Amino acid sequence: MFDIQEELKKLPAKPGVYLMHNQKDEIIYVGKAIKLCNRVRQYFQDSRNLSVKIQHMVQNVAWFEYIITDSELEALVLESNLIKEHRPKYNTMLKDDKNYPYIKVTTNEDYPRILLARQMKQDGCKYFGPYTSSAAVNDIIELLRKIFRIRTCSRRLPKDIGKDRPCLYYQIKQCNAPCQGYISKEDYEKQVREVLEFLNGNDKNVAEQIRHKMEEASKDLEFEKAMEYRDLLKSIERVMDRQKINTKGFEDRDIIAMDQDEKDAVVSIFFIRQGKLLGREHFHMESKEQTKDSEILGAFVKQFYAGTPYLPAEIFLEQPIEDMDIIEEWLEKKRGSKVHVRVPVRGQKYRMVKMAKENAQNVLKMDRDKLRREEKRTIGAVREIEQLIGVSGLHRMEAFDISNISGFQTVASMVVFEKGKPRRQDYRKFRLKTVNGPDDYVSMEEVLTRRFLHGQKERKEMEKTGKDLKLGSFTKFPDLLLMDGGKGQVRIAQKVLKHLDLHIPVCGMVKDDHHRTRGLYYNNKEIIFPKQSEAFLLITRIQDEAHRFAIEYHRSLRTKGQVHSVLDDIKGVGPKRRKALMKYFKDIGEIKTAKIEELLQVPGIDRKTAQQIHYFFHSAK
Repeated sequence: MFDIQEELKKLPAKPGVYLMHNQKDEIIYVGKAIKLCNRVRQYFQDSRNLSVKIQHMVQNVAWFEYIITDSELEALVLESNLIKEHRPKYNTMLKDDKNYPYIKVTTNEDYPRILLARQMKQDGCKYFGPYTSSAAVNDIIELLRKIFRIRTCSRRLPKDIGKDRPCLYYQIKQCNAPCQGYISKEDYEKQVREVLEFLNGNDKNVAEQIRHKMEEASKDLEFEKAMEYRDLLKSIERVMDRQKINTKGFEDRDIIAMDQDEKDAVVSIFFIRQGKLLGREHFHMESKEQTKDSEILGAFVKQFYAGTPYLPAEIFLEQPIEDMDIIEEWLEKKRGSKVHVRVPVRGQKYRMVKMAKENAQNVLKMDRDKLRREEKRTIGAVREIEQLIGVSGLHRMEAFDISNISGFQTVASMVVFEKGKPRRQDYRKFRLKTVNGPDDYVSMEEVLTRRFLHGQKERKEMEKTGKDLKLGSFTKFPDLLLMDGGKGQVRIAQKVLKHLDLHIPVCGMVKDDHHRTRGLYYNNKEIIFPKQSEAFLLITRIQDEAHRFAIEYHRSLRTKGQVHSVLDDIKGVGPKRRKALMKYFKDIGEIKTAKIEELLQVPGIDRKTAQQIHYFFHSAK
C-alpha cells in the first residue's frame, strides 16, 4: 500500500521529474522541479492555492514516482519527452501533430539535388524552411529545376556517369545531364551556388538574369525561348508573392501568441525566415479548466520545439512563461547556437506579436463551432452509447467484419475507434487459416481467438521480461467489442472471451432488410437508436468502416491473384462464365440456391453447364 504522506518525507532536495499515477496505474500528470521535495509536497498541502484542474488531478492520485536529474535543464528535457510519450490527462497538451516541409539541397553529394524533406537531419545537406505548404515547396523545387537544370535522378555520381542514357528531363531541357558528363563538375557547382543564393533570399538577382535572357532571345528572334523565360519569370513572381511581409531587419524568427475561452485554446505561430513571412499555423491545445495563458503558452513552446527539427535564432512570445532561462538553454543546445526567447513591448516586433494574437483570436472564434460539432460527433457520441447500453469508461472500440465475396477465400477486418475517431494505425487484416468455405461464425471465432491470444502473449512477455514494450494494436484490449451481426456473432465473441478469461462487453451491430444499420444487440435485447442521434451515426460509421476495410483487403488479394473462387472448382465454369454468374446473381448465396432454369438465364450458360453448377452445390448437402 502506497502511503503518500510517508513517501513525501522521502523526497530528495534535488532536481528531477515526478509522475502522478491513478488507481488504474495510468500516468495522469508529469511535472518537473528544481527541488522535488518542495514541489511535490505543494500538491498535498491543504493551504496551497491550487487551480481547479490541479485539485481534480490530486484527488485522483493513487501514488507517485520521481526521476532525479543532474540539472533543471535535464529535468525540462525529460519532462517534455515523458509528456509526449504518455500524454497525461491533466497536462496541457498540443493536439496537432504537424510535420512541416523543408527544401533540402544535397550538398553532401558531388552533384547535389533539390528535394522536399519532412525532417531536418545532421547529414551535411542544406535545409531551407520550414514552409507551411507542401504545394508551395513543390512549386519552388520545380521552378529551381527548370531555371538551373538541376538533376532529379538518384544515380550515384560520378560513379554512374555514362552507364545509361540521359533521361527525359535532358530531352526537355530541364537537366544538363551530369550523368553523361555533358556538364563539368565546376559548372554544375556554379548552378548549385545560384540555387542556394536564390533560397537565401536573393531572388531579385535571379529574376534579373532570367529577364536579361528573355530580352536577348527576343532580340535574336528566338520567340519560343523568350516565351519560356517569360513563363519562368511569372513562376518566380508567383512563388515569391507568397512571402507577403518583408520585415526589415528580421532574420529567422518565430512569433507566438494565443487566445482561449472556457473550453478551448488556440496558439498561433508566424514563421519568419530571412526576414520574410513564409506562413503561419495555428494549434489547438487540450486545456483543462482555469489554466493560465502563460501555462498554455509554456506547454506549447516545450512540446512544439521538442518535435520540430528547425530552431530560429529568436522566438517572440506575447507574455513571459515559466522557466524562460532554462528553455533558452535547452533550445541553444538543440540548435547549436544562441537562441533568444523574448517578450517585445513596443515597435515592429510588438506589432507582429499583436498580429499573431489577433490571428489566434480569429481562429478560435471561427473554429469554436466546428470544434464543438467535432466533439459532439465523436466523444459526445461515445457518451450516448454508454448511456444507451448502460456501460461506462468507453475509450477504445474494436469492430470486426468477415468478407467472402463471390465465394472467394474468407478474410476479416479489425477496425479501431478511440474517443469516437478511427485509429487507422491499429487496423488489422486477417486471412483465415482453418476455415474452408463461407462460414462466418467459425471464421469470426478464429479471428477473435487469434487477436486476443496474440495480445495475451505480448502482455505476458512484458510481465516476464519487465520490458515496457510499445503498446500495439493487439496489446491494447478494447472497452467494447462490436460485431458485424446480431445474436449469433455476439455469442461467438462471448464464447471466445469466456475461454480466454476476458471480460469485455460485446455488442452486435444489427442491420435492417436494406442492409442499413438499425441498432445494437446487447445483453440479449436489441437497442434501437434514434436515427438522427450521434450514437446511431457513429455506429453506422464504424460498421461501414469495418465493411469497407474488409472489402478493400479482399479486392487487393483478388487483384494479386492470391485467392480462389469456389466457382472455379465447377467443371465448365471459367473466368468468363464466373464473371457472368456474379454479374447476374450478385451474390454466391443466390447461385447456390438457384434452380437450373434460373441459371439458364445467365448469358453464356448452357443447360449442361447449368446442370453442373446445380449438381456441384446440391450434391454436397
